[in-house]
Amino acid sequence: MVMPLVIDSHQDLAWNMLTYGRDYTRSVVETRQLEAGTNIPNINGDALVGWPEYQRGQVAVVFSTLYATPAKSKEPSDTVWYTDSEKAHRLYQDQITIYRRLVDSHPDKFTLVSTTKELNSVIEHWSSPILDGEQSDGHPVGMVYLMEGADGIRSPNELAEWYDLGLRLVGLAWAGTRYCGGTGEPGPLTPEGRELIAAMADFKFVLDLSHMDEVAALESLDRYEGPVMASHANCAALLKGSESNRHLRDHVIEGLIERDAVIGVVPFNAFLKVGWVRKNGSRREEVPLDALIAHIDHICQIAGDSLHAGIGSDFDGGFGLQSIPSELDSIADLQMIASSLKVRGYNETDAENILGGNWLRFLRRSLPS
Repeated sequence: MVMPLVIDSHQDLAWNMLTYGRDYTRSVVETRQLEAGTNIPNINGDALVGWPEYQRGQVAVVFSTLYATPAKSKEPSDTVWYTDSEKAHRLYQDQITIYRRLVDSHPDKFTLVSTTKELNSVIEHWSSPILDGEQSDGHPVGMVYLMEGADGIRSPNELAEWYDLGLRLVGLAWAGTRYCGGTGEPGPLTPEGRELIAAMADFKFVLDLSHMDEVAALESLDRYEGPVMASHANCAALLKGSESNRHLRDHVIEGLIERDAVIGVVPFNAFLKVGWVRKNGSRREEVPLDALIAHIDHICQIAGDSLHAGIGSDFDGGFGLQSIPSELDSIADLQMIASSLKVRGYNETDAENILGGNWLRFLRRSLPS
């Protein structure tokens, strides 16, 4: 049976490369072996992402973030953090340089995607079997820049500069920013935020509502004229007792669906089971994959179809093996979602939509030609 292509809408690759020196041309096994005995597994968990696992799991495209931690949220282990928009701007520019160097050094393994032409080239490569005698032993993974937290945009006047660099997807918040309230810091769009999204619409940037406070997200759904999405967010309705504003309540999900958006669900135990905390010395606290499937199903039930749910793994983004559903070992195992969906009554087309087809259609609508 041919496995469906996966498009993963959130991976903090550059952040990991800068923070831990991870090399994503290596396998997960190699990275874990190299990090054994260091403090990295204790801080971030064992690695989940590597190029061989992309190949095995048919992960064709990933939204690759530009991310740095604001100083107010900095942990002792954080090395990529900023105090102001000038430093955030430099860090995000540095991460674009890192992605370009990765692509230039390994063009057979990674390629940048900022247009539908580049996207279609990647998908065509993955859709074509590699013939005997060909030199390549795999397919290049397409990387779409996603800015997570817009503090690096110093003013709307420099949006043209970011666009020329290949940026197409922008989230205003992680924690609260000068543009809007965010995770743990409630608040609306600020006047600067309203000005920014008005300018973003001129370029047809995709606005990512992940991490935005609900008030800001709802105003953005009413106000923003360009495409919208939620790259990595779960359903508040299934997380009774959570006081976090990180998760999407049903009326936000409904608003996203009305705008023909896609919502990427996150296989992070703390976003699947209220009160879950990783315990030191324990490989993992059991949270079943079906807990993730429930969030996919919730979005599909609200929509009445399978056209608005996707995967935004956030793998290696502050958590690792010890913090994901017990059936999963790496990014390659996202394919298990297909069989789990079928147990719930979803058909093969539904599974293809959710693993990658929905994001593929979204990108084809949203990226320039």
